[in-house]
Amino acid sequence: MAASACLNYGTQAIRGPQQNRPSRDYCITNVFMGNTDLKKPVTRGVRIGKTGLGDSSSRHSAIRCSMGIEDFIGGDLLKFDLGQWLSDVEEHKALAIYTPHEGGYEGRYFTRLRYQGYYFLDLTARGLGDPETTLLKVHPVCPAHVGKQPIARWYFPPEIDYRLEALPPEAKGLVVWIIEAKVLSKSELQFLALLPTLRPKVRVIAECGNWRKFTWKPLKEISGLMAEPEA
Repeated sequence: MAASACLNYGTQAIRGPQQNRPSRDYCITNVFMGNTDLKKPVTRGVRIGKTGLGDSSSRHSAIRCSMGIEDFIGGDLLKFDLGQWLSDVEEHKALAIYTPHEGGYEGRYFTRLRYQGYYFLDLTARGLGDPETTLLKVHPVCPAHVGKQPIARWYFPPEIDYRLEALPPEAKGLVVWIIEAKVLSKSELQFLALLPTLRPKVRVIAECGNWRKFTWKPLKEISGLMAEPEA
């Protein structure tokens, strides 16, 4: 080990084909952290060659981007729209949310509703069946028979009424959180939008798609029960 260290001293390390990476001399990033105004864009200079990094005929080009305070302390720690989120849940009572593809952001909004005293009923739209029958009526369920047993039918109580009766007295209400709601039809979304009218202690959150950031709209607007506001 000592002999090999002496032989390699002062010489450039030999890299394999998988480790042939460009040197740091050809990929320089200068971030001016001394800028006290975080709203101003930060200039980053990157040396880029015509044929790639490390080319002898490389030239300098500047990439300008905007950075905010959330880039320094973590974007998942600051959510300034949580107050608006709570007020919209109480005002519209049924919301369609759009989450980033990587996921995880909706958990902060989920937790804030839990802190307000709400209990949750998590459902997936792909196995929901008819929403009105499953949520408000006694509905049958046929277990898998694998082609050998006779087809059996089990009857279950209404999902929402069953859980509303089991809520503790100090609970504020029940949030029906439906994932993959983008597969539901327009009439099914309209029923979910009207569900808080039929059960006043129920709030509905439906994941209707994806977007670059966590955003939401009234479910009545998405389902066509309310005219969309003009831009």
